[in-house]
Amino acid sequence: MYELKTKENDNSVIEFIENVEHPQKREDAYRLLDIFTETTGFPAKMWGTSIIGFGSYHYKYATGHEGDAPLVGFSPRKAKISLYLAAYNPEREALLADFGKYTAGKGCVYINKLADVNAQVLKALIEQSVAFLNKTYPGE
Repeated sequence: MYELKTKENDNSVIEFIENVEHPQKREDAYRLLDIFTETTGFPAKMWGTSIIGFGSYHYKYATGHEGDAPLVGFSPRKAKISLYLAAYNPEREALLADFGKYTAGKGCVYINKLADVNAQVLKALIEQSVAFLNKTYPGE
């Protein structure tokens, strides 16, 4: 059976950020750490080797596939910073209209640097993602 590789673990978030090579990405990661922590009220946890997640939820799809994932999170990757926000959320698109410079995939929003986006809209995206996922996947 398939086993999810990206699991919550006890690796150090600060140590991970300190190992980000690019100084601007490292600085942005610390700022994002503050924004996500303040906005969610959850402590930062490492998920896998490169995702900093906040909170968690258990999902189960109609196919029977299930697992745990962070409610929201980010990863300061080499190319871009990945923001993990709720994917199939109609309100996300409306908020992204005022977000700034970004590209988006299914579940991720990608930014080059924090200065390219509106921090207030980021906070709204985080709040909206947490509320959407908590409503969609209520705790057992």
